[in-house]
Amino acid sequence: MFRDAEAYERFMGRWSRILAPQLVDFAGPRDSGRVLDVGSGTGALAFSVAERNPHCLVLGIDPSQEYASYANSRNLFPGRARFQVGDAQHLEFPDDTFESSLSLLVFNFIPDRKLALGEVSRVTKPGGRVSAAVWDYGGGMRMLRVFWDAAAAADPSAGKLDESNMPLCRAGELGDLWKQGGLEQVEERPLDFTMRFESFADYWEPFLLGQGPAGVYLRNLDGRRRQALRREVTRRLALKAEGTLFSLPARAWAVRGIVPLHR
Repeated sequence: MFRDAEAYERFMGRWSRILAPQLVDFAGPRDSGRVLDVGSGTGALAFSVAERNPHCLVLGIDPSQEYASYANSRNLFPGRARFQVGDAQHLEFPDDTFESSLSLLVFNFIPDRKLALGEVSRVTKPGGRVSAAVWDYGGGMRMLRVFWDAAAAADPSAGKLDESNMPLCRAGELGDLWKQGGLEQVEERPLDFTMRFESFADYWEPFLLGQGPAGVYLRNLDGRRRQALRREVTRRLALKAEGTLFSLPARAWAVRGIVPLHR
């Protein structure tokens, strides 16, 4: 689903680069010490932390060696950021290693989210913040919402694959997980922005790269059904022409909480 770093960067990278600074501002990591980026992918969040917090040392972990290598190859902060393979459910760090921990667009893909949050909290120092953000797949992330609504109109069986069925994508769900995980002073809020598209192709072509649930679904369609879906997406975007400039809003839900001083 997410195996090709270059393809992922084309599909979701531009979204991550806009969303990451918003999460960093909301999370408010300390401007010193070590910061953990959980599920670092192609590096957008770690780079944003390093840019905004010049005294931090950022470590990104990702289960994919390809992603870790890709992020290291693009690293503009080699003395203050690095990436390695790691599993959020089984972190190979001692207790209290990091001043704070963050995660961008990852927690809903982790099989055992409670276990992962426990591990992230364990390696974060007491009093440190643990923060995360995931897309509002049900409505606010319009790029994906348009796609899945069109898919369901053309193929009723697509509904079971719709990313709105994913966990943690609705208001309150991240906050509930954080509270269940024992974090204190838990706050949740939406992060909103608008993405500009140069044309319909600018919107559509990244879906053809097979990334994420939407890309996998599209890749598995035959040519006729793929063209039918393309026509339905075009209709729902209501563009005057395929070369028309247009914008779509995006929303993610973000949460932050503090590791208790006494565990």
